[in-house]
Amino acid sequence: MPADTITPHGRPRWTTRAAVLLPGPGTTPFTFWYLAVLLATTVLQRAVGDSVSAELLAGASTDAHNLWHRPVSSLISSALWIDDSGWLVYVLIFAVAVAPLERRVGAGWTFTVFASGHVLATLATELPVMVALREGWLPPTDARWLDIGVSYGFFATAGAMVPVLERRLRLPAVVLLELLVGVIYVADEPGSLLSVVTLAGHAIAVHIGVLGWWAWLRRRGLTGTLRLPRRRRDRVRPDAPLAGSIAP
Repeated sequence: MPADTITPHGRPRWTTRAAVLLPGPGTTPFTFWYLAVLLATTVLQRAVGDSVSAELLAGASTDAHNLWHRPVSSLISSALWIDDSGWLVYVLIFAVAVAPLERRVGAGWTFTVFASGHVLATLATELPVMVALREGWLPPTDARWLDIGVSYGFFATAGAMVPVLERRLRLPAVVLLELLVGVIYVADEPGSLLSVVTLAGHAIAVHIGVLGWWAWLRRRGLTGTLRLPRRRRDRVRPDAPLAGSIAP
C-alpha cells in the first residue's frame, strides 16, 4: 500500500477505507454495472427532454395497465429508471446495503435477492389495485400512475443484510429501515393511494429481505458475520507501578 495512504499510526486513511467500500466491476459487478445502467438512463432522461422522458417512464411503469398488458417487460423496465436527480444518492445507498451483500454471496445471488423484493413487492401491492379497478372500486385514472424505481429491490437487499449483522446490531438496523420507510411515506404526498401502495411495497420488501432470506443466509454460515470493531482498552496489571511513581 502506498505510503501516502497510511496514517502515522499505521492504519489506512479514512479516504482509502471509504474507496475500498465503493462498488467496483471486479469486486461487486452486479452493483457496479447496475449503477452504470441507472446512470445511463438518468443521462438519457435529461438528453431527450421532459415530454419524451415522460413517455419513456410511462411505458416502463409497473402500473396496473402495463402489468395487465405486458407484465414481464414492465417489471424489468421499471427497475432501470430512477428520478433524474437522485443517482448520486443511489451510489451511496447501494454502497451501504447492496455491495456488502454481494461481497458475501456473489453477484448472482445478490441479483436474486434484489429481484425477489422488486417483483414480489410490486405484485403484492399492484394486484389488489388491479382487482379494485376491475370491480370498479377505483377510477380508471389509477391504472396509469407512475411506478418506477429500485426502492423495492434495495429494501429487500438491505433487509437481507440484517441477519448478516452481529446480534446487537439487528434490532437497530430493522428500526432504521422501518423509519426510512416511514420518512419516504411522509415526504411523498401521504394519504394518496399511490403513497399508501408504495408504503406497503417498501414494508413488504424489507420483510422479504429479513425473513425470506434469513434461513438461506444461516445455512451458508453468514448470519452474524458482520461485526463492528470494538474499541480495545489497555488493562493495567495489579502489580504495575502507577504513572509518576518510582519503582523500587
